[in-house]
Amino acid sequence: MKAWQLRSLRPRWPRPPTFPRSQKPFFSRSTSSTSQQRASERSGTLPLVGTAVATAVVTLLASKAWDGTAAPTEAEAAKTQPGGRYADRPTMLKAVNELKSIVGDEFVSVDAEDIENHGYSHWSTSNTTERPVAVVSPATTEQVSQIARVCSKYRVPMVPFGAGSSVEGNFSAPHSGICIDLSRMNQVVAVYEQDMNVTVQAGVRWVDLNDQLKSTGLFLPMDPGPTAYVGGMIATNCSGTNAMRYGTMKDWVVNLTVVLPDGSVIKTKRRPRKSSAGYNLNALFTGSEGTLGIITEATLKLAVIPQETSVGIATFPTVGDATAAAAKLIRAAVPLAALEFMDDVQMRIINQNGGAGGRSWAEAPTLFLKFTGTTSGINESIDRTREILKNNKGDELVFASTPEEGDNLWSARKQALWTTLAARPQGTEIWSTDVAVPISRLAEIVEMSKEESSSLGLFSTVLGHVGDGNFHQAVMYNPKSSEQYRAVKACVSRMMRRALEMEGTISGEHGIGIGKKDYLEEELGEPTVDLMRTLKRSVDPYWLMNPGKVFNEKP
Repeated sequence: MKAWQLRSLRPRWPRPPTFPRSQKPFFSRSTSSTSQQRASERSGTLPLVGTAVATAVVTLLASKAWDGTAAPTEAEAAKTQPGGRYADRPTMLKAVNELKSIVGDEFVSVDAEDIENHGYSHWSTSNTTERPVAVVSPATTEQVSQIARVCSKYRVPMVPFGAGSSVEGNFSAPHSGICIDLSRMNQVVAVYEQDMNVTVQAGVRWVDLNDQLKSTGLFLPMDPGPTAYVGGMIATNCSGTNAMRYGTMKDWVVNLTVVLPDGSVIKTKRRPRKSSAGYNLNALFTGSEGTLGIITEATLKLAVIPQETSVGIATFPTVGDATAAAAKLIRAAVPLAALEFMDDVQMRIINQNGGAGGRSWAEAPTLFLKFTGTTSGINESIDRTREILKNNKGDELVFASTPEEGDNLWSARKQALWTTLAARPQGTEIWSTDVAVPISRLAEIVEMSKEESSSLGLFSTVLGHVGDGNFHQAVMYNPKSSEQYRAVKACVSRMMRRALEMEGTISGEHGIGIGKKDYLEEELGEPTVDLMRTLKRSVDPYWLMNPGKVFNEKP
């Protein structure tokens, strides 16, 4: 397969317009109809919740493999292939040849450039030296199931891949294996307008989904980076700027179709809005980062598109003043749709890249506020907000003058990371990470993190979803300078531990991947992470699903 053939399926690197691609994105459609795909998938799907739950309980309690045999010990698993737990490269390539008969030669690539783009992230510092041996692009759940059976037979690691926009090395391949690119699985399967939910394949982009749903008056309110696919959004339990009002991805999942490591297919529940039937398997797979199975289809709740939207900003003398004012707004229960923050450095970068909403803005710590609802409701919320900001050192609340300007202004916040990447000097890299803390500690941790990076001589920007206590810091450094690398690593490490000291979390929305797994036991404790290992081992006895992510195996 030629490089251009695979790249025609998906963007090479899902970067925003400031990073031109050599190939324009093209989202191909499956050749079979939706009804044909679903009929085929049903034939291989296990019965719904009852069997899935019973199987999970039996395997966990009895420590059995999915075929009913005893789960292998570490020593037994290591003997399954010469040289260790996983297949060697010749055996992996043998498996690749079998995969061609499942998806077709044109959807299996061993091209060096394709492999590099599916195993290395150009905007993340969390990368490994290993790469997958091949990239395979299935179009249906049944094809993913068959791929898993082949990989299970040969003990080949499987790494699911969506948009490739994660920043914690979530799609890296530390043990090589097969990269399963889900971008061809881009069908909206069914829209249930009266029920306010939708069933989609994992490779649907949330932006495209909302474009299709616009005529129904409904939308999926999660809004992470614009390139994100639904499967990856669920796998990392993402959120975005709307989290203050709408919560995180876990709050919008009705059911999931998941391919397990041995190729079995389960559906986590049926389609009611609520159910107390058995274990909450939606919660088990949401945020699991593909370590338990590959999400191929999801039914999601939808919300009504707000009648009116108004976007405004307010500036403050210091970072602490801005975040403190945000906390006051939240405590006052002002019904904001979103409450975001960018520091003075980030605002300067925005202006240098053409401004926001067609004009330049004050280069000071800034709150971005979004109001939605009826005109009268928005006006009442704005009046309350103005009063609170005035009493907390905020300048006058300035609003976008037109809906288009409002969209552009909010887009500036959404594109903040990308504009920072575009502004970095040649030869520098950016270490971008996030934490979340109780809202009462947000101002403190933001100020401390800013001060520390400055004291180390590091250039950094701070932005975040202050409406739910989540903030991001992007630190620039020269990767060829060992001194700068040590400084930025120490800065990020102390930021993680500072969040934990404040009863926060090391990851608000990026997941763990390989970048943060060293801190997971510090946050949750060894017994809790050991339980996660037990769950994984019961479902994935050979440790084939996205191995090396979230936590390490114990020796």
